[in-house]
Formats: sequence, structure tokens, C-alpha cells
Amino acid sequence: MFPRQPALRICLIIGVIGLGVSSAWAQAKLSIDQLRSFVESSIKLKHPDRQVASYLLKLKLSERLDLSTVEELQGLGAGPDTVAALRKLSEGSASLAAAPPKVERIAPIPIPPPPVEAQNKLIEEVREYALNYSKNLPNFLCTQVTRRYYDPTGLEFWQMQDTLTTRLSFFERKESYQLVMINNRSTTQSYESLGGATSTGEFGSMLQEVFEAKTEATFQWQRWATLRGHRAHVYSYRVPQPNSKWHLSYERSQEVIVGYTGLIYVDRDTGMILKMTLQAENVPPSFPISQASSAVDYDYMKIGDQTHLLPLKAEVRMRSAKMLTRNLVEFHLYRKFGADTSITFETPEALPEDATKEQAPK
Repeated sequence: MFPRQPALRICLIIGVIGLGVSSAWAQAKLSIDQLRSFVESSIKLKHPDRQVASYLLKLKLSERLDLSTVEELQGLGAGPDTVAALRKLSEGSASLAAAPPKVERIAPIPIPPPPVEAQNKLIEEVREYALNYSKNLPNFLCTQVTRRYYDPTGLEFWQMQDTLTTRLSFFERKESYQLVMINNRSTTQSYESLGGATSTGEFGSMLQEVFEAKTEATFQWQRWATLRGHRAHVYSYRVPQPNSKWHLSYERSQEVIVGYTGLIYVDRDTGMILKMTLQAENVPPSFPISQASSAVDYDYMKIGDQTHLLPLKAEVRMRSAKMLTRNLVEFHLYRKFGADTSITFETPEALPEDATKEQAPK
């Protein structure tokens, strides 16, 4: 997942993923904000009205659902079955406490964008940084934790598939993976033999391939953002399919190369990339994977007495028909290569969600 990969790859093997719907959702308790977000997302994604309604009826609320909220969602496009289910939820939650009032935030005055000349200059500086990224990395070890989720309903009712703990070594610009544990139990299975949704190339390969001259990616300044306390330029970019190296693979029997779009977040003070996203576009209708996306967050880490910008967390999502898969990949315990030959591996706790969220502008 670091530099020197031949291409960006995402692979989906459906056969190893169970198709049952978790009964945990029947006991789930949603806040009104969570309920509203789910229904709005279902409207946007045009999920079948009857299917959305059937899942709503399995849920429980932690707060009272007012009819005004039901009417608001109906006005946004919720179907008749969904509205009927919401009314039943409203009746069943009448004895619960009301949801806390929304705090209206005053939108800050936007910061002006930098001059066009400065924008273009920054992109060229970032290009040089990205193309030389692997050359500036030391040899190191780290613990990679991949938490894999799936949802056979297509409605983002995520179920845990497994947790993979891997020893990742980076030596002379090449990385290797040793799968140490599956669900916190020791294993001798190889990383390469894993089924389910997997991916490679999100890290150094992504940086290099987007910024190579022959890729002919186009960039456009979008806005300012704040990530982990760092002010950042946000640029959108696009890589056309003929110049792309992003491979989508299905069941290791079908493969396609797709174009993609995305965002890059560039630290205003250092010119380094704090985050990069990509979204597949124009996937052939006949290909089983219809949607694929990836996002990688970088943070400043110490290895020995030097600080480097290294992967912190990645998220990879795919859709095949109704089946959704989601991999959350985290990187912990960076250290010098060879410094832990006798280390006992344990799966670190998951990073807090706000570690990769944009902070409110100031």
C-alpha cells in the first residue's frame, strides 16, 4: 500500500461474504439526526420505498420523532411506505424525550482563494513532492489494522466481517505484509490469500500516478479546509480513463481500468498532502462493480528522531449490485526497521472518528 506498486487495485470477492441481515439492527437505537440522515441518504440514492420502510420498522429510536420531522422528510421525497413507517415510529416514540434543539451556526466569512499564479505554483511544488515521496521515506515497520464491513441490503446497515492485524515492513522502497491475526487470533494464512474486499496502491502509488506528467490530471482550486489543526488548500482533480492505472477486479476473473476524480488537501505551511480521495467514474455498465472510492489521510509521525508524513487511515468502499463493502485501514506504531523482532502483536484500538474529519472553519 506504499510506493512502487505497479497500479492502483481494488478487488472484490463476493463469495466469501455472508448474505444474512444482522439481527442487531432490529435492536438498534437511532437518534433523530441519525434517522433523518438515513432517510435523506435513501432518497438521494433512490433506494426502493418498500425496502426502506421495512428496515425502518425494525429500528428503535432513542428520541421522540415529531410529526413535523416526518412531514419534512416527506417533502424531501420520502415515499408513501417510508412515510407510513415513520408515522409508526413517531407513535411508538411518543413517550421518549425530545431531541435536543439544533444549534444554528453562523457561517464564517470565507477566506479568499490565493491568486491563480500561486495556485499553479503550488500544484507544481506538490507534484515534485509526490513524485519523490518514496525516496524520502526511511525503512520502517508499522502495524496495519484493517476492519472490514459489508452490507447485503445496500442501505449502509454495516455488519462486521473481520479484523485483520498485519505487520507491514517498508525496506528499500518496497513493502511486504505479514498477516499476524484475524479477529485477534493468531493465523498462518498469507495476506495475499485473503478473500473478501481488498485493495492495494492507495498510498505512494496513488500520489505518483496522479501527479505523473503522462497522467495529464487536471487540477482546480476549490476551497480552504482544516484537518487535524492544519490549514489546507483543497484542489479537485480528474484523471481520464485512457491515462489511468486504477484497476477494479471482481472475483479475480474480471478486471477493468477506470478513470477517476477526487480531492487533495495540501498543508498550507509545508506543501505536503494531508488527504487524498478518489472516486471511480464511467465504470462500464456490464462490470459487476458499479461504484468504488478510496480516501487516504496522512499525518506527521516520528520514526526515530525524524518526523515524516505517513498514512494514518484509509477508507475503501465498493458496490456490486446491492452488496456494499467498506474497509477501514489504520496504521499504528511506526518504528525503525528491525527494531521489534521479538514484539508481541496486539490489535490497537480504533482511531476516533474525528481524526479524519474536517474541523469547523475559524
